[in-house]
Amino acid sequence: MNRINQKIQAEKKLLSIYFTAGFPHLNDTVDILEELEKSGVDMVEIGLPFSDPLADGPTIQESSTRALQNGMTTEVLFNQLKDIRKTVSIPLLIMGYFNPIMQYGVEQFCAKCQEIGIDGLIIPDLPIEEYVEHYQAIFEKYSLIKVFLITPQTSEHRIRFIDENSKGFIYMVSSASVTGVKGSFGEEQLHYFQRIQNMNLKHPALIGFGIGDSQTLKLASTYSKGGIIGSAFVKFLKEKGVSNIGEFIRNLN
Repeated sequence: MNRINQKIQAEKKLLSIYFTAGFPHLNDTVDILEELEKSGVDMVEIGLPFSDPLADGPTIQESSTRALQNGMTTEVLFNQLKDIRKTVSIPLLIMGYFNPIMQYGVEQFCAKCQEIGIDGLIIPDLPIEEYVEHYQAIFEKYSLIKVFLITPQTSEHRIRFIDENSKGFIYMVSSASVTGVKGSFGEEQLHYFQRIQNMNLKHPALIGFGIGDSQTLKLASTYSKGGIIGSAFVKFLKEKGVSNIGEFIRNLN
């Protein structure tokens, strides 16, 4: 069974952390993953930096720019991760845009992911219809879960279509804006969380965008299987470095 599905079947609420590969420094990737696992994180999304990250807020955009300047590429990332399963056992996903994957070659990319032990992919700009028609067979051939995003604007019909074609969890974007810490959730967002909860989907949702502290994580987890933290963690890495990752995770409890 895919590691993502194993983790989802656990009774506990889940914490997934996003970081940008190659940031703050080019060779931090493995150290960050090892520290996150030691700190008790359930799942990690490894961001593959791209020059035009449409869904990302300023913090992650800045980290992507720095990572690219540091020399991060798809090939460099795969090389960094080639022995990752010797030290890290939690589910790992690569989150990125479709352009670099197409440039690498979709099947070659998926084959490499399977070889090094990647469990899933989050590709915000690959629509589900295109995925189902052109790429689903390739992803499944290499045992990769494709995670789809929903937002407050996503119709019920589309959410159910996504649910039918999902294999792991659904990435529930908390608002229609870009990534970034908002401080708290408003009534409109809570209504949206409740609406999705009431749909009784087959697959659990993890809420992302706008989660940055114990309060927002706890609230998100009330309505879902858990939370995804990105911008707040990337900001912490910039300010306090890899060696203090445990402090960030402890403060979420």
